[in-house]
Amino acid sequence: MIDMGDSTDRTLDAVGPRLKQLRQGRGITLSDLSKETGISTSTLSRLEVGLRRPTLEQLLPLARAYGVTLDELVDAPPTGNPRINLRPIPCADGSTILPLTRRPGGIQAYKFVLPTGRDDAEPDLRTHQGYDWVYVLDGQLRLVLGEHDLILEPGEAAEFDTRTPHWFAATSSGPVEYLSLIGKQGERAHVRAAPRAHRSR
Repeated sequence: MIDMGDSTDRTLDAVGPRLKQLRQGRGITLSDLSKETGISTSTLSRLEVGLRRPTLEQLLPLARAYGVTLDELVDAPPTGNPRINLRPIPCADGSTILPLTRRPGGIQAYKFVLPTGRDDAEPDLRTHQGYDWVYVLDGQLRLVLGEHDLILEPGEAAEFDTRTPHWFAATSSGPVEYLSLIGKQGERAHVRAAPRAHRSR
């Protein structure tokens, strides 16, 4: 039997060297990368040397900055149906990312699974370039967006400019699964029907 803990550790430990190789291969400085992603230079440096493991909020803008898909960035092992070849990516915070698109650039589609959260969790707001559209499949998604603190139920959607400070988490009611379309600035998801009004906390 495969030890999933060991597999996750190996996957995350290999991200640092890959990040450094990508940056140096493109002739990008840590300062330039920091401006592009919104991640501090000290954090980027610690990620590259393996002193810090990447989080979900860090992997997405890094993959976008380097023009690679998320699964290419972490080189996650293939799993599931080989005809589909979906490659779940485990994160240090217990969440899982399932990339649904393969091409770099343009709008990227992902499925996210976040573990059960705490209602008293302190939001760690992040910003980066881009535009995000999320749709909840199962569970409750807590979205803190600027001054708004929202609970999205299954079937509800939200879209926003990711330069607005934001944070996602599951509630104490259990894990949450949601879809996310993430694009560069100006690329927005177009929906024909307006979603139900979101409920504030």
